[in-house]
Amino acid sequence: MTDIFPTPDTVLKTAKTYGRDLAERTLATAVVAAGGVAIAAGPADMFHASFWETMATAGIAAAGTVIKGMLARAFGTRNSASLAKGV
Repeated sequence: MTDIFPTPDTVLKTAKTYGRDLAERTLATAVVAAGGVAIAAGPADMFHASFWETMATAGIAAAGTVIKGMLARAFGTRNSASLAKGV
């Protein structure tokens, strides 16, 4: 009979994988969002961005995240949007 509960090793491996994936995605989103602000509002005026510049920043960040996920699929694990090994 198969146990329905995971072993401690499985739980630790899953938590480690999740932590690496989350750290990579968080860092990538921060970098892409900062790039979006620099492109949409310009570095000198980024603290006084208009509504439309802010919306453009969000769109640029979303597009960058999609591109990063596609690159991760091409160069990383086929069924993951992460570049981290084993995720």
